[in-house]
Amino acid sequence: MNERILISGAGIAGLALAHWLARYGFRTTVVERAPALRTGGNGVDVRAGAVEVAERMGIMSRVRELAADVRGMKFVDSSDRVVARVDTRDPASVEIMRGDLVALLGGVADPEYLFDDSVRRLEQDDDGVLVTFERAPARRFHLVVGADGMHSTVRRLAFGPEERFVRFKDHYFAFAGADASLGEDRWVTMFNTPGRMAGIYRSGNHAQAKAYFMFRSAPLEYDHRDVTEHKHLISERFAGGRSWRIRELLDSALTDPEFYFDALGQVRMDSWHNGRVALVGDAAWCASPASGAGAELALVGAYRLAGELAAADGDHLAAFPRYHTVHRPLVDRKQRIGPNVRIMIPGTAGGRFVRDAFARLPLMNAIGGLDRRLRARNAAALPDYSRSRRP
Repeated sequence: MNERILISGAGIAGLALAHWLARYGFRTTVVERAPALRTGGNGVDVRAGAVEVAERMGIMSRVRELAADVRGMKFVDSSDRVVARVDTRDPASVEIMRGDLVALLGGVADPEYLFDDSVRRLEQDDDGVLVTFERAPARRFHLVVGADGMHSTVRRLAFGPEERFVRFKDHYFAFAGADASLGEDRWVTMFNTPGRMAGIYRSGNHAQAKAYFMFRSAPLEYDHRDVTEHKHLISERFAGGRSWRIRELLDSALTDPEFYFDALGQVRMDSWHNGRVALVGDAAWCASPASGAGAELALVGAYRLAGELAAADGDHLAAFPRYHTVHRPLVDRKQRIGPNVRIMIPGTAGGRFVRDAFARLPLMNAIGGLDRRLRARNAAALPDYSRSRRP
């Protein structure tokens, strides 16, 4: 049943899903708006269940080889003097650059690709979905999966407008390539002014660094695909900054063709499926970058969705609800991000002083270790769907 499946989005969730569906005997097509697999992005964590998924995919050894090798984060003052360091290393997880992980997933996924294209219309009936594309001729598929991010086109077409599902979290952020000489090797360096943060991420295994910017704001009106407008918004907020290395980071970031800007938000949905259409990854449950759980949720969610379809022999009426039931508890936990953002972006000079003082305490590393142990203890065992392989 339901052999032909379209996946919208060639990111972590979409490529992982394509891999597992192919292993179970389904025929997959991936449509991606970009002209090729995206090589940019920030560091992402492969942890807990995602490690097991990567092991079963046969890519975990390469993930470890390509690890970003970052020790932790440090907070600095306007003179670049370190006021606090926090060790964020976790022996049970691996941080890897998003572009590196996408390349690994692309190497083990072998779908039909439709690059430089996107879905324009979905028409469901009893036997399948007629998909109209922006460029390619219309085609029929048995099922469609949206893995196209927080601003998902598939979600909008099949479930409703974005404003029904995306919850703004009072901040905007950007990241882009940066001059590595501006940051300390193997550390994330952060500088705060009230309501703002500028920083640089320096991987131990990569020549290029990443500049980060984040600021508090009421909701802004802008086109989420207009990179020129995004650069203007960041310039407006940070161009007057003469402290620390803000000017140099901004100059470097604004020249990067892969400059990325977005709202800090979460996607909240009661259901991730509607008829023959399902969602996976940020399109379904974006927990926001503040959660640090995007790659984990994407890899585990894709594994479960493909596995449940295989276990149900392609019957989406059985598989989609089961997928939602088994993956929902993990999503709910990861969407509880607590005060992370307010700690990273204090609203006042006094708040920054308290944050820095607290970060200097040995208690911070102890709390981090406890949190890692609790995550490991609460991790649910992943089912083995290998016997569900279709002929």
